[in-house]
Amino acid sequence: MYKLYSMQRSGNSYKVRLALALLNVPYEAIEVDILRGESKTPDFLAKNPSGQVPLLEVGDNRYLAESNAILWYVAVGTPLAPENRIDRAEALQWMFFEQHALEPNIGAAYFWLSLVKGGRDLQTHALEDWMERGYGALQVMENHLRTCDYFAARQLTVADIALYGYTHLADRCDFDLQPFPAIRNWLKRVEAAPGFVAMDWRPADIDDPASIAAGA
Repeated sequence: MYKLYSMQRSGNSYKVRLALALLNVPYEAIEVDILRGESKTPDFLAKNPSGQVPLLEVGDNRYLAESNAILWYVAVGTPLAPENRIDRAEALQWMFFEQHALEPNIGAAYFWLSLVKGGRDLQTHALEDWMERGYGALQVMENHLRTCDYFAARQLTVADIALYGYTHLADRCDFDLQPFPAIRNWLKRVEAAPGFVAMDWRPADIDDPASIAAGA
């Protein structure tokens, strides 16, 4: 069974928990509070030298870091990972976009404005840039979703999970999603997927969720 080291309120950690729930894959959840320095202990750094979560233990002394890499690892061979060459490339394209355009801006704003006490005052100098670039990323997504229900392969994939992680938190850190109706409809489609779980869900909360893997 997998061991997942994650932080409940982390968008990157949530992406992995959501994928595992959609696939109905059992795992042991281990909470790591990065705000309390728990990812910087010698024991954790021995597992992941970057000192970040999520971190997936896939075997004896074998660990996989980076949320989008973990998404691919758990999704290969399932409907969440496209097999067609161009569909797979398009999914990766949007996952790269998520990491360079969405997460550094909306993800950073969420971390400092929603998780860190006094974070707004500490990051006043950065907030304007986060907002400008974050809205730019949302507009790119909106433009795509005006003609497509999902981001790749015309179905729910790991690309959607990657982008959902922080997009659904945007309104918690000063972003207004009202001007983006296509994004709001897409969020609802993701949330309607069999096996979907919210960010505050914990594995023990549901015994046997419906899942994509089970064909529900």
